[in-house]
Amino acid sequence: MAHRDRVRGPADPRSALWRTIAVEAARLIAEGGMRDFRQAKLKAGARLGVGEESSLPTNREVEDALREHQRLFQADSQPLHLRRLREAATEAMRFFADFEPRLVGPVLEGTADAHSAVCLHLHADDPAAVLVRLAERGIDYRERQRRLRLDPNHSEDCPAVRFDAGDAPIDLTILPLSRLHHAPLDRVDDRPMRRAPLAVVQALLDPPRAQ
Repeated sequence: MAHRDRVRGPADPRSALWRTIAVEAARLIAEGGMRDFRQAKLKAGARLGVGEESSLPTNREVEDALREHQRLFQADSQPLHLRRLREAATEAMRFFADFEPRLVGPVLEGTADAHSAVCLHLHADDPAAVLVRLAERGIDYRERQRRLRLDPNHSEDCPAVRFDAGDAPIDLTILPLSRLHHAPLDRVDDRPMRRAPLAVVQALLDPPRAQ
């Protein structure tokens, strides 16, 4: 579960430590390929002698540190990976258009890198329909379950599928149609996930030209 943001005054002596842990966790994510914010924070904290989760930075602070790390150290490569994955996302969303696809995660947020997958939410009352679509095209896939927090008091295991489209991993989570306008909670800040339909993703690839 994501830590809720803490109120920190300028004189808080722990702020520098939180910042240091956030920077190290961001480095582990960007350079080591760690995808789980909590595990990255725990590992960074252990390296700096901090073992209590209550003494760790928030997920939002780690995400901010990740953006800064990418800007400073991956300015040449990260934008190229991000564009490649956004292009793969648009192709996958067209392929799954019947299932009201929504892009979520690092590819949408702009923090995707060479270790990232394209994460889509599909909506279908019969998850098998998604598998049939893949089988019809001869696409090899792997099934699993993914636990999502649908609201502050309710978590649920949802079908998930992963496959490769060229060199882009595609990660699908299948939700019922009733969840189309009710996004699960984000692990970063416990708020509804930011999700985008195809038109928004396409606009990210082709921003309007300045007049």
